[in-house]
Amino acid sequence: MATPTRNGNGRTGGAANGAANNKGNKFANVGAAAGGFVGAMGGSFVPPINVTVNNNRNAARPGGGRSGNQSLLPSPEFTSPAQVRNYCNTLRAAGVTLSIEVAMAAEILESVLAAVPDPEGRAFGSRIRARKVARKMRKSADGMRDAAKNAAACYSAFQQEFEEEINRVRHRARRPAQPVMNWAQQ
Repeated sequence: MATPTRNGNGRTGGAANGAANNKGNKFANVGAAAGGFVGAMGGSFVPPINVTVNNNRNAARPGGGRSGNQSLLPSPEFTSPAQVRNYCNTLRAAGVTLSIEVAMAAEILESVLAAVPDPEGRAFGSRIRARKVARKMRKSADGMRDAAKNAAACYSAFQQEFEEEINRVRHRARRPAQPVMNWAQQ
């Protein structure tokens, strides 16, 4: 019975042939190990989250929505306080969601790039380079989080600055009917 060698063909080769095969397989095995490591690391950092955004509210209204372009935000029509609130809340929600996704992507990017061998053979060279690259993506996530904060602050400032106009219309609005107690139903 032939003993299997590193080249996997089941034959034993001479000393020169075996050394050549081992050298080629050494790099193939390192690549396979790195690929398995990256796949395993990527799988451990990626939670199974699916985000689906359906923004069909403005599609039925004439003039609402955007024709041809898909957007996470409603059209910027600010003709009522409700539209200002809707736009700010939608922008805030999109900013929070995107900031979380981009922050997770930065972690994944850093772990994948840290597994790439350093060309100069430095001990932690790839980790340092990966951290520098991922830092920029983390700044993007921070910017999206700040955009979400500012969207919430925008609506708050709108309420404070235009409180008089909002209250002037609010007191004329119909008050909701109080529920009536039905004593016969027992």
